[in-house]
Amino acid sequence: MPKFVIERPLPGAGKLSTEELHGISEKSNEVLASLGPDIHWLHSYVTEDKIYCVYHAPDPDIIFEHARCGGFPAESVSKISAIIDPSSGD
Repeated sequence: MPKFVIERPLPGAGKLSTEELHGISEKSNEVLASLGPDIHWLHSYVTEDKIYCVYHAPDPDIIFEHARCGGFPAESVSKISAIIDPSSGD
């Protein structure tokens, strides 16, 4: 299944409390369950003013539907072509 990275603008994201992040995660999980087995949240990176999420999904449309249903911003959804890390250069 394709993998996507989602850029979510959220001013002050880096200052969210553990409880606030838990609430966001909980809401996301609820929406994912309602959308069915074709979409999976792998992990997210929280930065100062954005959250970057990595998902498995058949296409961007279901990711935008997740954002709409959950009330989450989704500035961009990009299909991941390849993954590299330091070992890629060995």
